[in-house]
Amino acid sequence: MSTDDKNRAVAAAILPLVGGAGNITSVAHCMTRLRLGLRDRSLVRDEELKALPAVMGVVEDDTYQIVLGPGTVARVTPEFEALVAEAPTTETLADGAPVPSADDLAAQGAAIRAARKAKNQTPFKLFLRRIANIFVPLIPALIGCGIIAGLNGLLINLGWLPGVTPALAAIASGFMALIAVFVGFNTAKEFGGTPILGGAVAAIIVFPGVAKVDAFGQPLSPGQGGVLGALGAAVLAVYVEKWCRRWVPESLDVLVTPTLTVLVSGLVTIFGLMFVAGEVSTAIGTFADWLLAHAGAGAGLLLGGLFLPLVMLGLHQALIPIHTTLIEQQGYTVLLPILAMAGAGQVGAAMAVYLRLPRNGSIRRTIKSALPAGFLGVGEPLIYGVSLPLGRPFVTACVGGAFGGGFVGLFSMWGAKVGSTAIGPSGWALFPLLDGNKGLGETIAIYAGGLLTGYLAGFVATYFWGFGARLLEEFNVDTDAAPETLVAASPTPPGPGRDGGENPGQNPEPNPEQEPAKV
Repeated sequence: MSTDDKNRAVAAAILPLVGGAGNITSVAHCMTRLRLGLRDRSLVRDEELKALPAVMGVVEDDTYQIVLGPGTVARVTPEFEALVAEAPTTETLADGAPVPSADDLAAQGAAIRAARKAKNQTPFKLFLRRIANIFVPLIPALIGCGIIAGLNGLLINLGWLPGVTPALAAIASGFMALIAVFVGFNTAKEFGGTPILGGAVAAIIVFPGVAKVDAFGQPLSPGQGGVLGALGAAVLAVYVEKWCRRWVPESLDVLVTPTLTVLVSGLVTIFGLMFVAGEVSTAIGTFADWLLAHAGAGAGLLLGGLFLPLVMLGLHQALIPIHTTLIEQQGYTVLLPILAMAGAGQVGAAMAVYLRLPRNGSIRRTIKSALPAGFLGVGEPLIYGVSLPLGRPFVTACVGGAFGGGFVGLFSMWGAKVGSTAIGPSGWALFPLLDGNKGLGETIAIYAGGLLTGYLAGFVATYFWGFGARLLEEFNVDTDAAPETLVAASPTPPGPGRDGGENPGQNPEPNPEQEPAKV
């Protein structure tokens, strides 16, 4: 079977299990997940969907998210969209009567959907989701340009191909030089404005001619304010545009609205936002440097240990513009390698679970299939298939992440910064994107040491403290002989529950809003 046929087969297997084409309102994907808008959630056959070999797990948020993994999801999504487009709009039963459409059935699931969404749609989380929607589409370009920049740096250090390295530098730097424009475009699109107007206003920030303008008594610098300034400028442009659409006569709208939008937003950007956003961006970089220089080990412990809980709450999305600002300012973000240690803790915890539950064939098979993705920084299969359902191992996995983060942070205190030139990848996949203020070899060694520390600490913490007697009694059983398995159970949050305590046996749904928990 060819690759295209395989991807189409995966899409064809998924479609009927999510209620068919008539139940799909939207199709999109991120780094690892197929994200579907559904008319009626009750039509989804969750357990059959999870049983598909290509499906690593499912996550329910404002969209129904099917975890397929990096690379795979980008190939399956177009096939899925094609199947939805090709499907007939109506179906019939065996006796010729029409099958009730998804629109007819939607009312039955409306209350359920509303209750599920209400838990996650707080104003703050909706704002963070919008921020993520602005920056996540930029990740592929950040990754590609980051890897090329790393390759170029290696060639320069080795003295190889001197005639090629300037071209590679231009290729790697071109996107970052204009990233403000792309942020402005996506921001206007996300907030309901005309995307190109958002990009046009944001382009002012990187235009070399702003160096001739004085604001607050000092000349501006091209790029001052960076992505934060572009974000603010584009949001302002959206509000100006919407005001114009309301008040400008239709006969003049095509001329007046874009002109006023760019003019008003541009003047505010030049004489206000660029300066303010520049000060904020500088403060972010200064604080990150100070924090890791003076409290690197402690900061690493906290960031590495708390990152996965932040992911479960969706609060990690607030870090995306901070990462991007640091990359824009310094060429790399010093925070991502520390946060990546959370995934190392998950890997170590999973290996301990594998040894502590020798009779549970189901969990052991899940771990064996999910570990390769875990080493590469894709954490969902291990989180939702292993540590989170068990409860306490999720906490001990976070302990592993804390120790790994503390290791990397400790070297920052000693003057050796470890950074990433892009966001998105984690685990072993982050190696090609590493950069720092020391040699590449030392930077790689520190990051690898952090991963090993996270693996070891997560393993030890889980092996010795991740299981109580009740948990072992419940799960260290021959699941090949018993039909009920852990993987088929709904995930539980870490803490009391599976291992006794306040709510033993409860399985509330996870509340992830991550892009993705690729750690």
